[in-house]
Amino acid sequence: MTGSGPKLGVLLLVAVLLQTVVVTITVLHFTSALNSMKETFARSSVSCLTGSDLQSISAVQGDLCWQVTQQFHLLIEKSLSQRYQRRISSAVRDEVSRVLPSLVTDDRASPRPKVAAHVTGSFVAKLERSGGAPVPAGRRVQGQKITWWEGQKGLAFLQDVQLLDGELVVLQPGLYYVYAQTYFRHTHSLEEDGEEVEDRGKPLLQYVYKKVNSYPVPILLMKTSRTSCWSRGSDFSLHSAHQGGLFPLTTGDRLFVTVTNASAVDMDEKSSFFGAFLVS
Repeated sequence: MTGSGPKLGVLLLVAVLLQTVVVTITVLHFTSALNSMKETFARSSVSCLTGSDLQSISAVQGDLCWQVTQQFHLLIEKSLSQRYQRRISSAVRDEVSRVLPSLVTDDRASPRPKVAAHVTGSFVAKLERSGGAPVPAGRRVQGQKITWWEGQKGLAFLQDVQLLDGELVVLQPGLYYVYAQTYFRHTHSLEEDGEEVEDRGKPLLQYVYKKVNSYPVPILLMKTSRTSCWSRGSDFSLHSAHQGGLFPLTTGDRLFVTVTNASAVDMDEKSSFFGAFLVS
């Protein structure tokens, strides 16, 4: 009996050691398997976003990778769409600013510039503007002055700028963008009698002048021209002259437009207009 005690203790010790070894091996095995699963899942997740697997994954709509890929596709398409929309809006805004600056406004600002004027053509009796001698524009000024601008009705407006005798009067000093467009319409009903033949090929000129209190003669700011050539068989001809530019103006400065043939100007508000707005 005395010899069986040490043998029993040795057996118990061996059993504990074996159990410890088995538990250790089991833990190591599951740890290795878990790491392997993590690595496999990571490679699979990355394959959803890179390589040639994108095409094959897209066909399996129930797959997790397909869902991840579709979300990234939607995000990329939305980002590209917003970028192109901003570029297109900027291009359109630049083109509209070139043709008609008064229509371009800052989204963060008021609907119209605080200091601005856009006057348009006004339909008046033809005798009022073409009968008798041309309206004189003043000393050393070329062309005939257009005085029948509309400043209140339709598309026209005046904000801190006055309209007097066909001239825009500046009330606040600063850098202004000034623009003008005139639309010439020549009718040829008298051509058979030879009364308009001499006008064929003559240039149609538009001038923009500035009058200042400190100088007695108006100052020419801009001029542009179009040649009035037309077919002998046509009833009328159409020509449009547009120009614009930046100019520093002071309080009391006056702007006006002259043309070489005022009686031929079509004074529709969308065709002939004149304006300026404060830039800075």
